[in-house]
Amino acid sequence: MTSYYDDHNIPHPPSTSSSSQAQAPRRAPRLDLDEFFGPSSLGTSSSSFRVLANAISDLPSDTEVQRQIVAALLSDAACGKEVKGLGQEFLDTLERVPKNRLKEDDVCPVCNERFLEDQYPLVVRLPCHKDHKFDLECIAPWLKLKSTCPLDRKELGKKAAAPVVEDSEDEWDPQYG
Repeated sequence: MTSYYDDHNIPHPPSTSSSSQAQAPRRAPRLDLDEFFGPSSLGTSSSSFRVLANAISDLPSDTEVQRQIVAALLSDAACGKEVKGLGQEFLDTLERVPKNRLKEDDVCPVCNERFLEDQYPLVVRLPCHKDHKFDLECIAPWLKLKSTCPLDRKELGKKAAAPVVEDSEDEWDPQYG
């Protein structure tokens, strides 16, 4: 079988030596969410919760926050809880944290990876608390299933009720009874 390079008549890339691989920054495996975002996985709410719980539990790090998130997801799957997540519109409005505002020791609570280990970190801040920062690719699946912050369980996405402004024309007028 021919390779991609042979099919397209382009030169093969130079093979990498072990010394150049050692210099490349090592990144831990990320959440494997292909199954979660696939069309077949969202058939039932319990399967959606289980798929995300499995993806998080497969991460190499094991923190208390991860265990709590997995427990909450599996509990919701067992109860057959309805998916009450937030839409892509909400994710698009989340405040982005610029790379120059991230500290060296800032980590994502879900994957437990330092934000600055990624060459191009996409970090978002949840509106519930100024210190609730997440990798967007870690928090997006949670928010698509649940509308709460995974750290403090505060409800997100609810709009404040607009104040009712009374119209002066609706007031009682003695001339018309």
